[in-house]
This record gives sequence, C-alpha cells and structure tokens, in this order.
Amino acid sequence: MVVLMGGPSAEREVSLSSGRECANALTEAGFKVVTVDAGPDLCARLSEIKPDVVFNALHGRWGEDGCVQGLLEWLRIPYTHSGVLASALAMDKEKSKAAFRAANLPVVTSTLASKADVCARHVMPPPYVVKPNNEGSSVGVYIVHEAANAPPQLSDEMPDVVMVETYAPGRELTTSVLGDRALGVTDIIVEGWYDYHAKYSVGGSRHVIPADVPEYISKACKDYALRAHQALGCRGLSRTDFRWDASRGLDGLIILETNTQPGMTPTSLAPEQAAAVGISFPALCRAIVEDASCDR
Repeated sequence: MVVLMGGPSAEREVSLSSGRECANALTEAGFKVVTVDAGPDLCARLSEIKPDVVFNALHGRWGEDGCVQGLLEWLRIPYTHSGVLASALAMDKEKSKAAFRAANLPVVTSTLASKADVCARHVMPPPYVVKPNNEGSSVGVYIVHEAANAPPQLSDEMPDVVMVETYAPGRELTTSVLGDRALGVTDIIVEGWYDYHAKYSVGGSRHVIPADVPEYISKACKDYALRAHQALGCRGLSRTDFRWDASRGLDGLIILETNTQPGMTPTSLAPEQAAAVGISFPALCRAIVEDASCDR
C-alpha cells in the first residue's frame, strides 16, 4: 500500500502530518506501507511500486480536487476517499453550493467575483467573507465586518477570481460521515476566526464532542452531512462544516462546505468523532482502505 502525502498545495504541511499518522496507523493495522511525497514523478513512482491500493492523504489542490484521482483512475489503482467528480465538485465551493441548493440543503448567498472588483468596492453588503473558490483549511479567508468602510485589500497570492459569500454568524459545528453513517457532531470552541492556525496548532481550538446543542440541531447536522455527502457523490470519509446561529433555531444552521479528505492529524476532527463512537484510529484507517476503489 502507498500512502500519498505532501504534494505542492498550500496545505502541504498538514498533508505530511496526516500522511505520517495514517501510515503509522495502517502499519499497526497490519498493512505493509510505503509513503510517497507526491511530486512531478508521481506516475513513475506508482508504476514502479505497483501498490494494491493508494491511501490518499493529500490535502488541497491537485490532491483533493480530482487531479490525482484522475491519475489513479488512469493507472487503475484503487484509491481511498471520493472519486474524480465528487472531489472536483467539493473543492469548487460555488459548484458544491449549487449541488447543495439542488438537494434543498441550507447555504448562504454567494457569488464569484474578480479580485479587482472585490478590492474596488463592496460586491455585496457587509458582513461578508472573501476566500479562494478552490482551497481548503481556511487558506486565504478575509472577513469583511458590517462596520467596514472600505472593501478588503486582498494579498497578491489570492487568485484572480474569488468567492464572496454572506457571513454566517454563530457557532462552528462539524459532522463526519463514514460510508453511509454520520459519526457525530463536534462544537469547535475558538477565540475569533477558525483559521489555519486554530485548525492545526495544538491548543488553537477546543473540540467538544458530542456538541452541547439541542437534540434537533444534532439530528439536523447528521442528516445534512449525510445528504451533502450523497449530493456530491462522496465515498469513504467526508466532513461537513456548519455555522449555527442559536437565536434562529433550525433556520440558523448553515452548511459552509464539505471536505472530501478531512485532516488526519493529532488535532483533526474526524478521528476524534470516530473515537467517540468506538472506532480507533487504526480501525478508521482500515475502514477507509476497505472502501477504496476506482470509479470506472
């Protein structure tokens, strides 16, 4: 078995951490594991190793957006997590929102706009959020508050076209899905914005599982997460993130996005939710491997 990790995306360091954790767990579970840092020679490396299965621990563009999935389809190597179409849909935030709307799942108003327009004027009434349309891990997120007099000045690293969406206030909740089962609901406690640092630094956030929310909100999170998983055509493990404005009850529960390859680091949410329902980390990795396949 090959564990794919690293790669060239903005989430490289997170992927390296995920890959190491998964490789150790899979070795403990009895698999013979080779780790591969995905680079330009990936096709040659996989052709040389000839693995029975690939555990995809890549995050971000190229590894999570359907690109490496397409390569693995071409090589006819079974791989973990979602296939080409589901990966591409989930990574494209505007297209995934369209899929959620078609499935009658709650999302905020959003649009794609040029970086130049976003820097020149408010493209929607504040408060709103600006972020890349195809990155994860809260990379490149700008919050424009209600009292902002001027539009945001985006960094040079931001793409030419970005997503702008209505800001959803409230608590950060998340639910992982494994196959056809929603595992649980976590309340993410953090000071300020749940950004890259809060997600991946020890002590950056506190996870409460099960979340201290009304039962109807917990049930709705599980229902929405499973339906989002199905609407995108995901397989294996996914995680759907929410914002919940408690003052609005069920109407205040909004889907932010679905991650088709959730982090598998020591501070990651999906392994915590699995452990809370009695699934150890090696058993979780084994279950993900057992679901590996090619789409075609």
